[in-house]
Amino acid sequence: MVARVNTVAFQGVDVLSIDVQVQMASGIPAFSVVGLPDKAVAESRERVRSALSALGLALPPRRITVNLSPADLAKEGSHFDLPIALGLLATMDVISRENIEGFVALGELALDGAISPVAGVLPAAIHANALGLGLICPASQGGEAAWAGEVQVLAPETLLGLINHFKGRSILAAPEPKLMEDLISYPDMADIKGQESAKRALEVAAAGGHNMLMVGPPGSGKSMLASRLPGILPPLDPTEALAVSMIHSVAGELKNGGLLKTRPYRDPHHSASMPSLVGGGLRVKPGEISLAHHGVLFLDELPEFQRAALEALRQPLETGQTSIARANAHVTYPARFQLIAAMNPCRCGYLGDPLNDDAATCNRAPKCGVDYQSKISGPMFDRIDLHVEVPAVSAADLSRPANSESSATIAKRVAQARNIQRQRFLQIGNTELRTNAEADGNLLEKIAAPVNEGRVLLTEATEKMRLTARGYHRILRVARTLADLDGYDEIGRVHIAEALAYRRVVPGRQLVNM
Repeated sequence: MVARVNTVAFQGVDVLSIDVQVQMASGIPAFSVVGLPDKAVAESRERVRSALSALGLALPPRRITVNLSPADLAKEGSHFDLPIALGLLATMDVISRENIEGFVALGELALDGAISPVAGVLPAAIHANALGLGLICPASQGGEAAWAGEVQVLAPETLLGLINHFKGRSILAAPEPKLMEDLISYPDMADIKGQESAKRALEVAAAGGHNMLMVGPPGSGKSMLASRLPGILPPLDPTEALAVSMIHSVAGELKNGGLLKTRPYRDPHHSASMPSLVGGGLRVKPGEISLAHHGVLFLDELPEFQRAALEALRQPLETGQTSIARANAHVTYPARFQLIAAMNPCRCGYLGDPLNDDAATCNRAPKCGVDYQSKISGPMFDRIDLHVEVPAVSAADLSRPANSESSATIAKRVAQARNIQRQRFLQIGNTELRTNAEADGNLLEKIAAPVNEGRVLLTEATEKMRLTARGYHRILRVARTLADLDGYDEIGRVHIAEALAYRRVVPGRQLVNM
Protein backbone atom coordinates (compact mmCIF):
# COMPACT_ATOMS: atom_id res chain seq x y z
CA MET A 1 0.00 0.00 0.00
CA VAL A 2 1.07 3.54 -0.79
CA ALA A 3 0.21 6.52 1.39
CA ARG A 4 -0.16 9.89 -0.33
CA VAL A 5 0.27 13.31 1.22
CA ASN A 6 -0.17 16.67 -0.50
CA THR A 7 2.53 19.31 -0.22
CA VAL A 8 3.98 22.10 -2.37
CA ALA A 9 7.10 23.36 -4.09
CA PHE A 10 7.87 26.97 -4.97
CA GLN A 11 8.95 28.69 -8.17
CA GLY A 12 9.18 32.30 -7.12
CA VAL A 13 5.80 33.17 -5.60
CA ASP A 14 4.14 30.51 -7.76
CA VAL A 15 3.13 27.33 -5.94
CA LEU A 16 3.29 23.87 -7.48
CA SER A 17 1.47 20.82 -6.13
CA ILE A 18 3.67 17.92 -4.99
CA ASP A 19 2.42 14.42 -4.30
CA VAL A 20 4.45 12.70 -1.57
CA GLN A 21 4.14 8.93 -2.02
CA VAL A 22 5.35 6.66 0.79
CA GLN A 23 5.65 2.90 0.35
CA MET A 24 6.87 0.15 2.68
CA ALA A 25 7.85 -3.10 0.97
CA SER A 26 9.66 -6.28 1.85
CA GLY A 27 13.38 -6.45 1.17
CA ILE A 28 16.61 -5.20 2.62
CA PRO A 29 15.87 -2.42 5.17
CA ALA A 30 16.45 0.97 3.60
CA PHE A 31 15.04 4.50 3.59
CA SER A 32 15.25 6.21 0.21
CA VAL A 33 13.92 9.59 -0.96
CA VAL A 34 13.63 9.97 -4.75
CA GLY A 35 12.27 12.67 -7.04
CA LEU A 36 15.19 15.10 -7.46
CA PRO A 37 15.55 16.07 -3.77
CA ASP A 38 18.18 18.59 -2.72
CA LYS A 39 20.44 18.11 0.29
CA ALA A 40 17.87 19.48 2.76
CA VAL A 41 15.21 17.08 1.48
CA ALA A 42 17.57 14.10 1.51
CA GLU A 43 18.51 14.84 5.11
CA SER A 44 14.85 14.72 6.08
CA ARG A 45 15.28 10.95 6.54
CA GLU A 46 17.28 11.45 9.72
CA ARG A 47 15.06 14.24 11.06
CA VAL A 48 11.94 12.15 10.48
CA ARG A 49 13.54 9.04 12.00
CA SER A 50 14.56 10.97 15.13
CA ALA A 51 11.17 12.71 15.46
CA LEU A 52 9.33 9.37 15.31
CA SER A 53 11.78 7.90 17.80
CA ALA A 54 10.98 10.77 20.19
CA LEU A 55 7.34 9.64 20.03
CA GLY A 56 8.31 6.09 20.90
CA LEU A 57 7.88 4.86 17.32
CA ALA A 58 10.55 2.97 15.43
CA LEU A 59 10.61 2.53 11.68
CA PRO A 60 9.92 -1.12 10.76
CA PRO A 61 12.83 -3.08 9.26
CA ARG A 62 11.45 -2.81 5.74
CA ARG A 63 12.37 -1.11 2.49
CA ILE A 64 10.91 2.43 2.67
CA THR A 65 10.67 4.47 -0.52
CA VAL A 66 9.50 8.08 -0.63
CA ASN A 67 8.73 9.46 -4.08
CA LEU A 68 8.22 13.19 -4.62
CA SER A 69 6.03 13.53 -7.70
CA PRO A 70 6.43 14.94 -10.31
CA ALA A 71 9.85 13.32 -10.23
CA ASP A 72 11.44 15.61 -12.85
CA LEU A 73 10.89 18.78 -10.76
CA ALA A 74 13.66 19.76 -8.36
CA LYS A 75 12.55 19.73 -4.71
CA GLU A 76 14.17 22.19 -2.30
CA GLY A 77 13.73 23.01 1.36
CA SER A 78 13.10 21.40 4.72
CA HIS A 79 9.29 21.76 4.57
CA PHE A 80 9.03 18.22 3.14
CA ASP A 81 9.77 16.75 6.61
CA LEU A 82 6.18 16.89 7.83
CA PRO A 83 4.47 15.36 4.76
CA ILE A 84 7.05 12.54 4.70
CA ALA A 85 6.44 11.86 8.40
CA LEU A 86 2.66 11.86 7.87
CA GLY A 87 3.03 9.42 5.00
CA LEU A 88 5.09 7.09 7.20
CA LEU A 89 2.55 7.33 10.03
CA ALA A 90 -0.22 6.44 7.59
CA THR A 91 1.64 3.38 6.25
CA MET A 92 2.31 2.30 9.86
CA ASP A 93 -1.44 2.67 10.62
CA VAL A 94 -0.77 5.21 13.36
CA ILE A 95 -3.16 7.57 11.58
CA SER A 96 -5.65 6.78 8.84
CA ARG A 97 -5.11 7.80 5.23
CA GLU A 98 -8.49 9.56 5.23
CA ASN A 99 -7.18 11.97 7.87
CA ILE A 100 -4.51 13.43 5.61
CA GLU A 101 -6.17 13.27 2.19
CA GLY A 102 -7.86 16.65 2.55
CA PHE A 103 -4.79 18.61 3.64
CA VAL A 104 -1.65 20.20 2.24
CA ALA A 105 1.17 19.75 4.75
CA LEU A 106 4.48 21.55 5.19
CA GLY A 107 6.83 21.97 8.11
CA GLU A 108 10.29 21.13 9.38
CA LEU A 109 10.70 18.54 12.12
CA ALA A 110 13.00 18.96 15.07
CA LEU A 111 14.65 15.90 16.56
CA ASP A 112 12.24 15.94 19.51
CA GLY A 113 9.17 15.97 17.26
CA ALA A 114 8.48 19.72 17.38
CA ILE A 115 7.36 21.38 14.13
CA SER A 116 9.59 24.31 13.19
CA PRO A 117 8.71 27.30 10.96
CA VAL A 118 9.41 27.15 7.23
CA ALA A 119 9.29 29.57 4.32
CA GLY A 120 6.25 29.93 2.05
CA VAL A 121 3.34 29.16 4.39
CA LEU A 122 1.17 32.04 3.16
CA PRO A 123 1.34 31.21 -0.59
CA ALA A 124 0.92 27.53 0.31
CA ALA A 125 -2.26 28.35 2.24
CA ILE A 126 -3.65 30.37 -0.67
CA HIS A 127 -2.84 27.47 -2.99
CA ALA A 128 -4.55 24.97 -0.67
CA ASN A 129 -7.62 27.20 -0.48
CA ALA A 130 -7.81 27.33 -4.27
CA LEU A 131 -7.75 23.52 -4.39
CA GLY A 132 -10.41 23.22 -1.70
CA LEU A 133 -7.98 21.59 0.74
CA GLY A 134 -6.95 22.36 4.30
CA LEU A 135 -3.44 23.22 5.48
CA ILE A 136 -1.18 21.74 8.14
CA CYS A 137 1.61 24.10 9.16
CA PRO A 138 3.77 25.01 12.21
CA ALA A 139 1.96 26.56 15.16
CA SER A 140 3.94 29.80 14.98
CA GLN A 141 2.71 30.38 11.41
CA GLY A 142 -0.96 29.59 11.90
CA GLY A 143 -1.86 33.30 12.04
CA GLU A 144 -0.11 33.78 8.71
CA ALA A 145 -1.98 30.91 7.03
CA ALA A 146 -5.35 32.07 8.38
CA TRP A 147 -5.31 35.04 5.98
CA ALA A 148 -5.80 32.69 3.01
CA GLY A 149 -9.59 32.67 3.37
CA GLU A 150 -11.92 29.88 4.43
CA VAL A 151 -9.16 27.27 4.40
CA GLN A 152 -9.10 24.86 7.37
CA VAL A 153 -5.79 25.38 9.14
CA LEU A 154 -4.22 22.95 11.59
CA ALA A 155 -1.24 24.48 13.36
CA PRO A 156 0.21 21.95 15.84
CA GLU A 157 3.31 22.65 17.88
CA THR A 158 4.46 19.03 17.75
CA LEU A 159 3.90 15.94 15.68
CA LEU A 160 2.32 14.30 18.72
CA GLY A 161 -0.22 17.11 18.94
CA LEU A 162 -1.21 16.50 15.33
CA ILE A 163 -1.61 12.75 15.94
CA ASN A 164 -3.80 13.44 19.00
CA HIS A 165 -5.96 15.77 16.90
CA PHE A 166 -6.55 13.13 14.24
CA LYS A 167 -7.39 10.55 16.93
CA GLY A 168 -9.79 12.94 18.64
CA ARG A 169 -7.89 13.10 21.92
CA SER A 170 -7.06 16.81 21.76
CA ILE A 171 -8.65 18.97 19.07
CA LEU A 172 -6.53 21.83 17.73
CA ALA A 173 -8.13 25.26 17.78
CA ALA A 174 -8.32 27.19 14.52
CA PRO A 175 -5.70 29.98 14.46
CA GLU A 176 -6.77 33.61 14.12
CA PRO A 177 -5.42 35.90 11.38
CA LYS A 178 -2.46 37.82 12.74
CA LEU A 179 -0.80 41.09 11.79
CA MET A 180 2.86 41.79 12.24
CA GLU A 181 3.55 43.76 15.38
CA ASP A 182 4.54 47.30 14.47
CA LEU A 183 7.85 47.53 16.27
CA ILE A 184 9.44 49.99 13.81
CA SER A 185 9.63 53.59 14.94
CA TYR A 186 10.77 55.86 12.12
CA PRO A 187 12.52 59.16 12.92
CA ASP A 188 10.58 62.39 12.55
CA MET A 189 10.98 64.96 9.77
CA ALA A 190 10.83 67.67 12.42
CA ASP A 191 14.38 66.75 13.46
CA ILE A 192 15.88 67.95 10.16
CA LYS A 193 17.21 71.49 10.13
CA GLY A 194 17.25 73.39 6.87
CA GLN A 195 17.06 71.44 3.57
CA GLU A 196 13.59 72.81 2.76
CA SER A 197 13.94 72.03 -0.96
CA ALA A 198 14.96 68.44 -0.25
CA LYS A 199 12.06 67.96 2.18
CA ARG A 200 9.66 69.31 -0.43
CA ALA A 201 11.04 66.88 -3.01
CA LEU A 202 10.75 64.01 -0.53
CA GLU A 203 7.09 64.84 0.03
CA VAL A 204 6.48 64.87 -3.73
CA ALA A 205 8.27 61.53 -4.10
CA ALA A 206 6.15 60.01 -1.30
CA ALA A 207 2.88 61.37 -2.72
CA GLY A 208 3.40 60.00 -6.23
CA GLY A 209 5.68 57.02 -5.65
CA HIS A 210 8.47 58.66 -7.67
CA ASN A 211 12.13 57.69 -7.81
CA MET A 212 14.48 60.25 -6.30
CA LEU A 213 18.22 60.96 -6.30
CA MET A 214 19.89 63.24 -3.75
CA VAL A 215 23.32 64.68 -4.56
CA GLY A 216 25.34 66.49 -1.94
CA PRO A 217 28.51 66.55 0.17
CA PRO A 218 29.04 64.23 3.14
CA GLY A 219 27.03 65.19 6.20
CA SER A 220 24.41 67.21 4.34
CA GLY A 221 21.58 64.97 5.55
CA LYS A 222 20.85 62.67 2.59
CA SER A 223 20.63 59.49 4.66
CA MET A 224 18.61 61.31 7.33
CA LEU A 225 16.06 62.37 4.75
CA ALA A 226 15.80 58.89 3.25
CA SER A 227 15.33 57.23 6.65
CA ARG A 228 12.32 59.47 7.30
CA LEU A 229 10.52 58.62 4.07
CA PRO A 230 8.77 55.47 5.44
CA GLY A 231 7.32 57.61 8.23
CA ILE A 232 5.33 59.75 5.75
CA LEU A 233 4.13 56.90 3.53
CA PRO A 234 0.62 55.51 4.03
CA PRO A 235 0.28 51.97 5.43
CA LEU A 236 -0.23 49.02 3.11
CA ASP A 237 -3.81 48.36 2.04
CA PRO A 238 -5.05 44.75 2.35
CA THR A 239 -4.22 43.83 -1.25
CA GLU A 240 -0.73 45.30 -1.02
CA ALA A 241 -0.14 43.68 2.39
CA LEU A 242 -1.01 40.25 1.00
CA ALA A 243 1.26 40.67 -2.06
CA VAL A 244 4.21 41.93 -0.01
CA SER A 245 3.77 39.30 2.70
CA MET A 246 3.77 36.50 0.11
CA ILE A 247 7.20 37.59 -1.14
CA HIS A 248 8.58 37.86 2.39
CA SER A 249 7.05 34.48 3.24
CA VAL A 250 8.80 32.79 0.29
CA ALA A 251 12.05 34.47 1.32
CA GLY A 252 11.63 33.23 4.90
CA GLU A 253 11.59 36.78 6.28
CA LEU A 254 8.01 36.90 7.54
CA LYS A 255 8.61 36.84 11.26
CA ASN A 256 6.17 35.86 14.03
CA GLY A 257 3.61 34.46 11.60
CA GLY A 258 1.83 37.73 10.79
CA LEU A 259 1.15 39.84 7.72
CA LEU A 260 3.09 43.04 7.15
CA LYS A 261 1.22 46.30 7.58
CA THR A 262 4.01 48.84 7.08
CA ARG A 263 5.75 49.43 3.77
CA PRO A 264 9.10 47.67 3.51
CA TYR A 265 12.26 49.77 3.64
CA ARG A 266 15.38 48.07 2.30
CA ASP A 267 18.84 49.68 2.42
CA PRO A 268 21.47 47.21 1.16
CA HIS A 269 25.17 48.02 1.46
CA HIS A 270 26.92 49.24 -1.68
CA SER A 271 28.94 46.03 -1.79
CA ALA A 272 25.76 44.06 -2.60
CA SER A 273 26.02 41.76 -5.60
CA MET A 274 23.62 41.67 -8.52
CA PRO A 275 21.85 38.45 -7.39
CA SER A 276 21.32 39.93 -3.93
CA LEU A 277 19.62 42.96 -5.50
CA VAL A 278 17.52 41.43 -8.27
CA GLY A 279 17.22 37.88 -6.91
CA GLY A 280 18.87 34.59 -7.73
CA GLY A 281 21.21 32.18 -6.05
CA LEU A 282 20.93 28.42 -5.82
CA ARG A 283 17.25 28.51 -4.79
CA VAL A 284 16.41 31.62 -6.88
CA LYS A 285 15.29 33.62 -3.86
CA PRO A 286 13.81 37.12 -4.16
CA GLY A 287 16.31 39.97 -4.06
CA GLU A 288 16.18 43.37 -2.38
CA ILE A 289 14.05 44.93 -5.11
CA SER A 290 11.34 42.29 -4.64
CA LEU A 291 11.54 42.51 -0.85
CA ALA A 292 10.98 46.26 -1.34
CA HIS A 293 7.79 45.62 -3.38
CA HIS A 294 5.25 48.40 -2.63
CA GLY A 295 7.92 50.00 -0.46
CA VAL A 296 11.26 51.82 -0.60
CA LEU A 297 14.67 50.71 -1.82
CA PHE A 298 17.36 53.08 -0.56
CA LEU A 299 20.75 52.92 -2.27
CA ASP A 300 23.30 55.03 -0.45
CA GLU A 301 26.60 55.84 -2.21
CA LEU A 302 25.00 55.00 -5.55
CA PRO A 303 28.16 55.13 -7.74
CA GLU A 304 29.90 52.67 -5.40
CA PHE A 305 27.51 49.87 -6.36
CA GLN A 306 28.67 47.42 -9.00
CA ARG A 307 27.92 48.70 -12.49
CA ALA A 308 26.21 45.43 -13.47
CA ALA A 309 24.04 45.54 -10.35
CA LEU A 310 22.81 49.06 -11.11
CA GLU A 311 22.16 48.29 -14.76
CA ALA A 312 20.10 45.27 -13.70
CA LEU A 313 17.66 47.67 -12.03
CA ARG A 314 16.72 49.37 -15.29
CA GLN A 315 14.12 46.84 -16.42
CA PRO A 316 12.39 46.39 -13.02
CA LEU A 317 12.12 50.17 -12.67
CA GLU A 318 10.05 50.23 -15.86
CA THR A 319 8.06 47.00 -15.66
CA GLY A 320 7.56 46.56 -11.92
CA GLN A 321 8.83 42.98 -11.98
CA THR A 322 12.09 41.07 -12.30
CA SER A 323 12.61 37.91 -14.34
CA ILE A 324 15.45 35.66 -13.24
CA ALA A 325 16.54 33.26 -15.96
CA ARG A 326 18.82 30.36 -15.05
CA ALA A 327 19.65 27.08 -16.74
CA ASN A 328 17.43 25.20 -14.27
CA ALA A 329 14.83 27.85 -13.47
CA HIS A 330 12.94 30.81 -14.88
CA VAL A 331 11.29 32.78 -12.09
CA THR A 332 9.43 36.10 -12.06
CA TYR A 333 9.04 38.17 -8.89
CA PRO A 334 7.02 41.39 -8.42
CA ALA A 335 9.26 44.44 -7.95
CA ARG A 336 7.15 47.61 -7.90
CA PHE A 337 9.46 49.58 -5.62
CA GLN A 338 10.31 53.23 -5.08
CA LEU A 339 14.00 53.95 -5.61
CA ILE A 340 15.61 56.53 -3.33
CA ALA A 341 19.32 57.03 -3.99
CA ALA A 342 22.05 59.25 -2.56
CA MET A 343 25.51 60.12 -3.80
CA ASN A 344 28.33 62.60 -3.40
CA PRO A 345 29.13 64.95 -6.28
CA CYS A 346 32.63 63.45 -6.60
CA ARG A 347 34.86 60.89 -4.93
CA CYS A 348 36.16 63.30 -2.28
CA GLY A 349 32.62 64.54 -1.83
CA TYR A 350 33.12 68.31 -1.76
CA LEU A 351 33.08 69.37 -5.41
CA GLY A 352 31.27 72.67 -5.68
CA ASP A 353 30.69 72.98 -1.94
CA PRO A 354 31.19 76.65 -0.97
CA LEU A 355 31.24 75.79 2.73
CA ASN A 356 34.25 73.49 2.57
CA ASP A 357 37.71 74.61 1.55
CA ASP A 358 38.72 71.02 0.92
CA ALA A 359 37.12 71.35 -2.49
CA ALA A 360 40.00 73.51 -3.59
CA THR A 361 42.57 70.91 -2.61
CA CYS A 362 41.41 68.41 -5.26
CA ASN A 363 43.66 68.90 -8.27
CA ARG A 364 41.37 66.87 -10.52
CA ALA A 365 38.30 69.10 -10.19
CA PRO A 366 35.96 69.33 -12.02
CA LYS A 367 36.91 66.25 -14.04
CA CYS A 368 36.78 64.12 -10.89
CA GLY A 369 33.06 64.87 -10.58
CA VAL A 370 32.37 63.97 -14.20
CA ASP A 371 34.28 60.70 -13.87
CA TYR A 372 32.52 59.83 -10.62
CA GLN A 373 29.03 60.49 -11.92
CA SER A 374 29.77 58.69 -15.17
CA LYS A 375 29.72 55.43 -13.20
CA ILE A 376 25.95 55.73 -13.50
CA SER A 377 24.65 55.36 -17.04
CA GLY A 378 22.43 57.88 -18.77
CA PRO A 379 19.49 55.45 -19.05
CA MET A 380 19.68 54.90 -15.29
CA PHE A 381 19.63 58.65 -14.63
CA ASP A 382 16.72 58.94 -17.06
CA ARG A 383 14.61 56.61 -14.92
CA ILE A 384 14.90 58.84 -11.86
CA ASP A 385 12.08 61.39 -11.60
CA LEU A 386 13.47 63.78 -9.01
CA HIS A 387 17.09 64.98 -8.96
CA VAL A 388 17.72 67.10 -5.87
CA GLU A 389 20.79 69.02 -4.80
CA VAL A 390 21.34 68.70 -1.05
CA PRO A 391 23.86 71.37 0.01
CA ALA A 392 25.76 71.33 3.27
CA VAL A 393 23.80 72.72 6.21
CA SER A 394 25.00 76.15 7.24
CA ALA A 395 26.04 77.03 10.76
CA ALA A 396 23.07 79.39 11.02
CA ASP A 397 20.60 76.55 10.29
CA LEU A 398 22.35 74.27 12.76
CA SER A 399 22.15 76.82 15.55
CA ARG A 400 18.43 77.45 15.08
CA PRO A 401 15.90 75.30 16.97
CA ALA A 402 14.15 72.70 14.87
CA ASN A 403 10.84 74.11 13.61
CA SER A 404 10.08 71.86 10.65
CA GLU A 405 6.77 70.12 10.07
CA SER A 406 6.37 66.75 11.71
CA SER A 407 6.15 63.50 9.76
CA ALA A 408 2.52 63.13 10.86
CA THR A 409 1.57 66.47 9.26
CA ILE A 410 3.32 65.65 6.00
CA ALA A 411 1.88 62.12 6.03
CA LYS A 412 -1.66 63.56 6.02
CA ARG A 413 -0.97 65.53 2.83
CA VAL A 414 0.68 62.49 1.24
CA ALA A 415 -2.28 60.27 2.15
CA GLN A 416 -4.71 62.83 0.72
CA ALA A 417 -2.77 63.07 -2.55
CA ARG A 418 -2.58 59.28 -2.85
CA ASN A 419 -6.30 58.99 -2.19
CA ILE A 420 -6.96 61.45 -5.02
CA GLN A 421 -4.85 59.31 -7.36
CA ARG A 422 -6.55 56.10 -6.27
CA GLN A 423 -10.03 57.52 -6.80
CA ARG A 424 -9.03 58.87 -10.23
CA PHE A 425 -7.84 55.46 -11.37
CA LEU A 426 -10.99 53.79 -10.03
CA GLN A 427 -13.20 56.25 -11.90
CA ILE A 428 -11.63 55.29 -15.22
CA GLY A 429 -11.98 51.59 -14.42
CA ASN A 430 -8.38 50.76 -13.45
CA THR A 431 -8.20 48.84 -10.18
CA GLU A 432 -4.50 47.95 -10.31
CA LEU A 433 -2.77 51.35 -10.39
CA ARG A 434 -2.33 53.30 -7.16
CA THR A 435 0.17 56.10 -7.81
CA ASN A 436 1.01 58.49 -10.63
CA ALA A 437 4.42 56.87 -11.02
CA GLU A 438 2.71 53.72 -12.35
CA ALA A 439 0.67 55.48 -15.04
CA ASP A 440 1.89 55.21 -18.62
CA GLY A 441 0.90 55.53 -22.28
CA ASN A 442 -2.55 56.77 -23.18
CA LEU A 443 -3.63 56.73 -19.55
CA LEU A 444 -0.90 59.20 -18.62
CA GLU A 445 -1.86 61.50 -21.50
CA LYS A 446 -5.46 61.35 -20.29
CA ILE A 447 -4.87 62.18 -16.64
CA ALA A 448 -1.79 64.41 -16.88
CA ALA A 449 -2.23 66.53 -19.99
CA PRO A 450 -1.16 70.10 -19.16
CA VAL A 451 -3.30 73.03 -20.25
CA ASN A 452 -2.49 76.23 -22.08
CA GLU A 453 0.78 77.77 -20.84
CA GLY A 454 1.83 74.54 -19.16
CA ARG A 455 1.76 72.67 -22.46
CA VAL A 456 3.74 75.42 -24.18
CA LEU A 457 6.38 75.40 -21.45
CA LEU A 458 6.72 71.63 -21.58
CA THR A 459 7.13 71.68 -25.37
CA GLU A 460 9.84 74.33 -25.21
CA ALA A 461 11.64 72.55 -22.39
CA THR A 462 11.56 69.24 -24.25
CA GLU A 463 13.34 70.84 -27.21
CA LYS A 464 15.91 72.86 -25.27
CA MET A 465 16.70 70.16 -22.70
CA ARG A 466 16.55 67.43 -25.37
CA LEU A 467 14.36 65.28 -23.18
CA THR A 468 13.79 61.68 -24.13
CA ALA A 469 10.29 60.29 -24.43
CA ARG A 470 10.81 58.66 -21.05
CA GLY A 471 11.93 61.97 -19.54
CA TYR A 472 8.91 63.73 -21.05
CA HIS A 473 6.48 61.27 -19.52
CA ARG A 474 8.21 61.34 -16.14
CA ILE A 475 7.83 65.13 -16.03
CA LEU A 476 4.10 64.65 -16.67
CA ARG A 477 3.89 62.18 -13.79
CA VAL A 478 5.65 64.52 -11.37
CA ALA A 479 3.53 67.47 -12.51
CA ARG A 480 0.38 65.42 -11.96
CA THR A 481 1.53 64.67 -8.39
CA LEU A 482 2.32 68.33 -7.75
CA ALA A 483 -1.19 69.28 -8.89
CA ASP A 484 -2.69 66.60 -6.64
CA LEU A 485 -0.77 67.96 -3.64
CA ASP A 486 -2.12 71.42 -4.41
CA GLY A 487 -5.64 70.08 -4.95
CA TYR A 488 -5.88 71.06 -8.64
CA ASP A 489 -7.64 68.99 -11.29
CA GLU A 490 -5.65 70.60 -14.11
CA ILE A 491 -1.88 70.80 -14.51
CA GLY A 492 -0.74 74.40 -14.93
CA ARG A 493 2.47 76.15 -15.83
CA VAL A 494 3.65 76.29 -12.20
CA HIS A 495 3.42 72.50 -11.87
CA ILE A 496 5.33 71.91 -15.10
CA ALA A 497 7.99 74.43 -14.03
CA GLU A 498 8.56 72.73 -10.67
CA ALA A 499 8.67 69.29 -12.31
CA LEU A 500 11.30 70.57 -14.76
CA ALA A 501 13.35 71.94 -11.88
CA TYR A 502 13.65 68.39 -10.53
CA ARG A 503 14.92 67.05 -13.86
CA ARG A 504 18.63 66.35 -14.24
CA VAL A 505 20.33 68.63 -16.72
CA VAL A 506 22.85 66.77 -18.82
CA PRO A 507 26.18 68.66 -18.96
CA GLY A 508 26.29 70.85 -22.04
CA ARG A 509 22.54 71.29 -22.24
CA GLN A 510 20.72 74.40 -21.11
CA LEU A 511 17.68 74.80 -18.96
CA VAL A 512 14.69 76.55 -20.44
CA ASN A 513 14.33 80.16 -19.36
CA MET A 514 11.36 80.28 -17.07
